[in-house]
Amino acid sequence: MKQDELYKRIGAKIRDAREKAKLSQRALAEAVGYETSTAISLIESGDRRVAIDDLDKIAKVLRVTSKYLLGHEEQKADIKYALRADKHLTPEDEKQILNFIEFVKTIKNAKRTG
Repeated sequence: MKQDELYKRIGAKIRDAREKAKLSQRALAEAVGYETSTAISLIESGDRRVAIDDLDKIAKVLRVTSKYLLGHEEQKADIKYALRADKHLTPEDEKQILNFIEFVKTIKNAKRTG
């Protein structure tokens, strides 16, 4: 794969993840430490190469992995990661949510076997 194609693919992954996260280019730029949204626009179009350090920062802000942005894995919802990211949940809230998840799994398994 040519370098230009690689950076276009990475840019498309970043754009898709940003849109799923409901962030503007400006908000992502600020979170990563860029002065303007132009840098994100150029990265998303594949016209600017993204440094590895910046790719890691972008991945963290968008709550995906760098491997995902590089096209090496499909991103699955990580419930435990999402729970840790919400600063307003108490440990008890997290425990109740995880218990509910286990409850749903139990019901699902019971339907399969019974």
